[in-house]
Amino acid sequence: MLTMVDHLGKSFLDLHRSLRRIVVFTYLSFRCVLQLDPRSLRPILFTIVSQIYFTGFKALPLITFIALASGSIIVLQSTAQLQVLGSQEMMGNIMVVTIIRELGPLLTALIVIARSGTAVASELGTMKINKEVESLCSMSIEPLSFIVFPRIVGGVVSLICLSFYFNCTALVGGFVVGNLLGDLSFSFYVDVISQAIAPNDFVLNVFKNLTCGLIIFATASYQGMKVESGPHEVPMATTRSVVNSIMAVMAFNLSVTVIFFARALA
Repeated sequence: MLTMVDHLGKSFLDLHRSLRRIVVFTYLSFRCVLQLDPRSLRPILFTIVSQIYFTGFKALPLITFIALASGSIIVLQSTAQLQVLGSQEMMGNIMVVTIIRELGPLLTALIVIARSGTAVASELGTMKINKEVESLCSMSIEPLSFIVFPRIVGGVVSLICLSFYFNCTALVGGFVVGNLLGDLSFSFYVDVISQAIAPNDFVLNVFKNLTCGLIIFATASYQGMKVESGPHEVPMATTRSVVNSIMAVMAFNLSVTVIFFARALA
């Protein structure tokens, strides 16, 4: 029993140290940019745009497919159950709760982790092995500002935009399937969605995506920059980045949902 408690305590302390280091790492990345000469921002902006293109635009086909499938499945299941109960007006609440509040931010974050989180961790790890980071330091260029900061900012912006696109696509997919199979009218669908959605849903959605984006790309960048010994560390850093990001994103979304429902019930 004591051994188990010691193990849990050690795991908690290790997690606390890792979180603290990632927070400090992210803070230093942003602070370095604020200290730069404005004329030095051009390459940083270029890297941000490149990161948005890779993380956001290149992920649209996959996001579209998963969003359409998610919206269609939810409408099919909810329509079948609500017709039995005679409460089709509840469809709006179901779509808002499952898509906008929960599935949209979570599924989008998991997709970004699989695509871009792994890419950032392996890319930065490879740069460390190839001495590219040391080359920047030898030229008095701060790696955190030119390598880490644009990837975090570009990733966060991409995640917010992708989640908004996911929500819209899922709602459209749900209507198309509901209209084809259940004779769901457009006016009724828009009406129940507009009645169910609230300004707090948009705030909650943006907050979740903003925080998840910081978690994903700060973790990926931190793990990539930790690579030191050789190429064999790159896949290890990538794996740690994926595992830690998934656990952190799931824990964060669960915590926000619990707090949200606790406030709603209070």
